[in-house]
Amino acid sequence: MLLLLLKDSLGIGGVGREVYLLYRHWYGQFADGSFPVGDPAWQYPPGAGLVIMSPGVLPWLSYFQAFVVLTLLADALVALALTHADQERLTHGAWVWVCGLPLLLHVPLARYDVQVTALAVLALLALKRPRSRAAHRIGGALAGLGALVKVWPLLTLIGTPRGRTSREAWTAAAVTAGALLTVLTLSFTGPLTFLRGQGDRGVQIESLGGTALALARATGVWSGTVDLRHGALEYIGPYVSTFGHLSLLLTVVTCGWLLLWRLRARHWTPATPLDAALAAVLLLTVTSRVLSPQYMVWLLGLGAVCLTSRATVMRPVVLLLLTAAALSSLAYPVLYADVIAGTLPGLAVPALRNALLLAAALLAARRLWTSTVTPEPEPADAE
Repeated sequence: MLLLLLKDSLGIGGVGREVYLLYRHWYGQFADGSFPVGDPAWQYPPGAGLVIMSPGVLPWLSYFQAFVVLTLLADALVALALTHADQERLTHGAWVWVCGLPLLLHVPLARYDVQVTALAVLALLALKRPRSRAAHRIGGALAGLGALVKVWPLLTLIGTPRGRTSREAWTAAAVTAGALLTVLTLSFTGPLTFLRGQGDRGVQIESLGGTALALARATGVWSGTVDLRHGALEYIGPYVSTFGHLSLLLTVVTCGWLLLWRLRARHWTPATPLDAALAAVLLLTVTSRVLSPQYMVWLLGLGAVCLTSRATVMRPVVLLLLTAAALSSLAYPVLYADVIAGTLPGLAVPALRNALLLAAALLAARRLWTSTVTPEPEPADAE
C-alpha cells in the first residue's frame, strides 16, 4: 500500500492528491482560525477539522508524510484492538481488517476514513464489554466524537441493549459531541457551513443511482454527462435530480426501518450491537447519493468487529464485503477512466460491486431482523 502511494500512478493515478493538495490547503485555513467557508468541497462535520489539523503534531515531517504516519498508527490501533478482542483465537475479526484493507490498494492511506473507522471500532468494542458502566460511557463518548468527525459512527449505538446501557452510551455521546462542538465553535469561524453544501449534492458516479444512470447512458436511453462538483464526479443531465430525491427517500425509509427494528427487537445477544451497526451503515451507504471508494473502509472495519463475536449472524455479509472491496479498487483507481467514459469494463465492474453491496445490505437486514425480532420456533413435543 505504501509503495503504491509513493508511486501513485496506478490506473487514473493521483490518489494521494487529496491529501497533499486539498487537505493541506484546508490545514492552512484552519491555521488561520477558520473552517473552509465557501469551499464546495468541504462536506464534512466540524470534527473532521481535528483530523485535518492532526499532522501538525509531527512538525518535523511534511504534511503528507505526517498524515500517512498517523493513518498507519490508526490502522495499527484497529488491528491491535481487534486482536485483543479475539484472545481465544476463535473468530477472525483481526484477519478481516488486516487482509481486507489492502484490497482497497492505497486509497485508505490517502483519506481520513481509517481514523474515523478506528473511533467506531473502539466504540463498539467498548460497548461489547458486559456489565462495565465505564466502558459503556467510553464507547458512547467515542461514538459521539466519531459522529462529529463523519456522522456515521453514531450508528454504532443503534444496537445497544435497552435500559441503562443505552442511556449511559447515548448520554456520553451527546455530552462529548456537544462539548467538542462548543470548543470548535468558540475557536474557529464557520464550523457549520458544511450543512449548506449537503443539500446541493448530486448523484455520484460510483453510487447505485450513478450505476443506473451509467447503464441508461450506455443504452442511449439517457443523455447526461459527468462533471466535477463538490469534490466528486457527479452526473449532470435530465432526471438526475429525480434519482437524487429517490435516494433521499430510500434513506428516509431505511431510517424508518431501523427505528422499527429497534422497537420490535426482543432477542439480544453479545453480537447484536455489532451486527446492528454493520447493517445500519451498510443500508444507509447503498441508499446514499454518494458512495465513494473509501466508504468500504467503514464496512470492512464494522465487519471485522462483528467477527470478534461467535454469536454474529453477519459472516456471509462480511464475505460479500470482501469481494466488493476488491472490485471497488478495480473501479477506483485502476479502471476509473473507463468508469468515467462508460466503457464496458467501466460499466461492469461498478455494477457488479454495487450489486454485491445491495445484496449484502439486504442480507444484513434480513439476518438482523430474524435473529432479534422473529421469535424462535418452539421445539416440537416428543411423542
